Amino acid sequence: MAKVYVFLAEGFEDVEALIPIDVLRRGGVNVTTVSISEFPLVQSSHGVNIEADIIFEQGDYDDADLLMLPGGMPGASNLYAHAGVREAVKAQFAAGKKVGAICAAPGVVLAPLGILNGKKATCYPGFEKALAEGGATYTADLVTVDGNVTTAEGPAAAFPYAYELLTQLVDKQTADQIAEGMRFKHLMEK
Repeated sequence: MAKVYVFLAEGFEDVEALIPIDVLRRGGVNVTTVSISEFPLVQSSHGVNIEADIIFEQGDYDDADLLMLPGGMPGASNLYAHAGVREAVKAQFAAGKKVGAICAAPGVVLAPLGILNGKKATCYPGFEKALAEGGATYTADLVTVDGNVTTAEGPAAAFPYAYELLTQLVDKQTADQIAEGMRFKHLMEK
C-alpha cells in the first residue's frame, strides 16, 4: 500500500488538503496528516480546525511514496519556514520519490528549494515569478506532472490533482472508479 504524508501548517487551504486526503484514502492509500507545529490541532486559512494524525517530530518520512504540500497563505509560507519540512522534501526529491504541491506551495516551497529547476510546473496565479526564479517553466494548467513532481493550480484543481496522484500511487482504473463514485466524471461530462 502506498504511503503519503500531508504536511499541515497553520493557514493551509482547506480543500487543497482535505480533497486529496479524502480521494487517496478512498483509493486505499495510507495517508498520514502531519502537523508541523508542536500540537496536533492545525487551523486552516478559513478557520477550520483539523486534528492531524501526528506532529512532525513523530514521523519518519523515509518510507513515503509521496510528500504532499497544500497551498494557502500563510500555510505555504509556514511550510517553507519549517526546517524539517524543507529537509524532508529535499530528501524525498533527491531519492527520486514523489512530491506534490498545490496553489502557492510550488512557488513558495518547491521553487526556492531548487526542486522545480528545469521542470514544468503550475501554481496559483501570482506565483509564476517564483516558479521562473526557481528555474521552472510555468504551464498555467490545472495539474502538471514532470517526472516525480506533481503541481496543481489552486482550489479548483483539488479534485483533478487528487485523481492524478491516485493514478500515480495506485492505478488509473482505481482513480476512475473513485471519480465516478464521487460523481466527478458526471460533472466533467456536462
